[in-house]
Amino acid sequence: MTLVSMKDILQCALRGNYAVGHFNINNLEFAQAILLGAEEEEAPVILAVSPGYIGHLGGLRTVAAMVKELVKEYGITVPVALHLDHGSSYEQCLEAMEAGFTSVMIDASHFPLEKNISMTKKVVEAARSFGVSVEAEVGRIGGQEDDVVVDEAEAMYAIPEECERLVKETGVDCLAPALGSVHGPYKGKPKLGFAQMEQIQRLTGVPLVLHGGTGIPLDDIRRAISLGTAKINVNTENQLAFTRGIRRLFNENDSLYDPRKYLGAGREEVKQTVRQKIREFDSAGKAKEALLPSF
Repeated sequence: MTLVSMKDILQCALRGNYAVGHFNINNLEFAQAILLGAEEEEAPVILAVSPGYIGHLGGLRTVAAMVKELVKEYGITVPVALHLDHGSSYEQCLEAMEAGFTSVMIDASHFPLEKNISMTKKVVEAARSFGVSVEAEVGRIGGQEDDVVVDEAEAMYAIPEECERLVKETGVDCLAPALGSVHGPYKGKPKLGFAQMEQIQRLTGVPLVLHGGTGIPLDDIRRAISLGTAKINVNTENQLAFTRGIRRLFNENDSLYDPRKYLGAGREEVKQTVRQKIREFDSAGKAKEALLPSF
């Protein structure tokens, strides 16, 4: 299975009333766990890299090569999209496309709407020649993503009419409206803007993206999916699972020194977490229908 664009699998998810899991790659073991978990659940999946991890992973070309080779080595049969998460500039998005990524997010949400639209439109124009899908963001999602912190005072709910304008003027394939979710652990119960979510999907018609999927109650996840959310991002929960697996093994045997053993324990925890999230998003068993072309 070659890597696929995110556009078709999200359109299938929108029509089928489920969401595709977006899981961040933090090292080799994360990539292995995500691919194997998705294959075992027969689910389409999105592997993503955020800017803070590009250097850690050896660059965008290294990431693309790693994922492509793992797909071949493991005989992965489910649809896999490789996504740049929170791309910070046109240049970074273009670099990801040239490296072999099949989807990019341009995050210009911290700029005024006019500049957000102009930056996003430029990325979309380049992406069309690569056959790459594009995600954009409106409003500011709170919490911490890599080293970027958006506190409560800076976080802003997306305005539905602004979302409609951005989608119409740029032609993006999916949209991440800021509606109360946060990156990282929640300090209290999430308060998602479901009314705005429903209005934004109705006005734009595109699949919506929910960032900060860790810690959101299952009932809220299902409600968001019913209102047009077709992509849900999860990273913190996998990071916690990875650390938990390693810590457990060292607590059982503090003389361990072979990385294969403790990293393997972390990988297994991530794989099980990915499988659980896929089932919660109702995308298990949807691999074959996600391969069908969108009309």
